[in-house]
Amino acid sequence: MTSDQRVAPRAPVLAQWWVLACRLIRQSPRNGELLTAVAAPTVFTIGFYVPLNTVMNLYGHGLSSYAQFLMPMIVMQSVSFCATSAAFRAAMDARDGLNSRFGSLPMPAALPLTARLTAAMYRAAIALAAAVVCGYVIGVRFYGGFADTVGFLAFALLIALTLCLGADVLGTVSQSPEATTQLLIMPQLILGMVSTGFAPAEQFPAWMQGFARNQPISQFVYALRALAGDPSGNAGVVGWAVLGPGLAWALGLLLVFAGWAAVVVMRRSG
Repeated sequence: MTSDQRVAPRAPVLAQWWVLACRLIRQSPRNGELLTAVAAPTVFTIGFYVPLNTVMNLYGHGLSSYAQFLMPMIVMQSVSFCATSAAFRAAMDARDGLNSRFGSLPMPAALPLTARLTAAMYRAAIALAAAVVCGYVIGVRFYGGFADTVGFLAFALLIALTLCLGADVLGTVSQSPEATTQLLIMPQLILGMVSTGFAPAEQFPAWMQGFARNQPISQFVYALRALAGDPSGNAGVVGWAVLGPGLAWALGLLLVFAGWAAVVVMRRSG
């Protein structure tokens, strides 16, 4: 074999992943994604807590403070915002032809998706930290043990991974940043407002309580609320009865989105 016929050695997959992930992470401070990850929890905390605190303390919410009751929803909104950013980034890469260019390179077909997810989780971790700090400022405390606190953070990141994966695949398929963002607004608005994140299910109309109580956002909120704990004892007992439904929703959706992602990746590689 002559030197012209030699094939360039394939870079290790780990090194390829690191380069692609760092490409996105390094852009975060410059394009405003990092600032948004920090600012969004602050805006959500002010926007939800300030107008609703007095009202919900008047009508009741079951916990020692409305801040403690609201904390899981601040986390949910923060990681959902990161998912929207992930969808926007994936749609831009697909629209600009980056996925096609990556597909022509000697790398696993799923590597660009993995790199985008890494960058999305980096932003989600920062948003979660900012949400916890904002919660602490308004009076939120973790009343469970160390394992419960770690469980709270881990479960929040699992939710973030699930939402970011689904949003990334949606953005890749749509190839339109604007359309993708609009598609994600409606589910977030409906599931967020008609959930137990802002008010107990008993305060919804009777015909709506079943949906408000059992939809995935509410189940995520129940699990996070139990893991954070509360001195009133009304946050829920950390156990399968409270955590199980939320975990089932998160893992079930993760599997569905992973299957969808696999189909999209195989079609593009084919």
